[in-house]
Amino acid sequence: MLGFGTATRVYLVAGATDLRFSFNGLYGIVKSKLESDPLSGHAFLFCNRRKNRLKVLFFDGSGLWVCAKRLEKGTFAWPQTKERSIELSREEMALLLGGIDLESTRRRPWYRRHAGSVDRQRKSEEKSHALTS
Repeated sequence: MLGFGTATRVYLVAGATDLRFSFNGLYGIVKSKLESDPLSGHAFLFCNRRKNRLKVLFFDGSGLWVCAKRLEKGTFAWPQTKERSIELSREEMALLLGGIDLESTRRRPWYRRHAGSVDRQRKSEEKSHALTS
């Protein structure tokens, strides 16, 4: 099962991509066009010109994954941007794959604890527990 951890970033590659590319071709696009490391553990989303197919390139630590989806009817609401890529949250990726137009939705203010703050809180609790014991 393909799953992304909380540290995994999702990058949507702007514009149309020739989806005849597989591992090496998509790897090359990430290296040259995005100037990013395909082996970083982050996910990269690509879409074709007709917006009815997409591919995901993902490195899980032992090898590259290339996953594809073809819609039988309809198209993906692929965001338009002048940038080379857009960083999406995992939730936004799920919405996009589920057929939701991200441009017609808005992000609400939301609190998300960062991994470092969890470690600091745990150390603080351990200190206070040691002092009371």
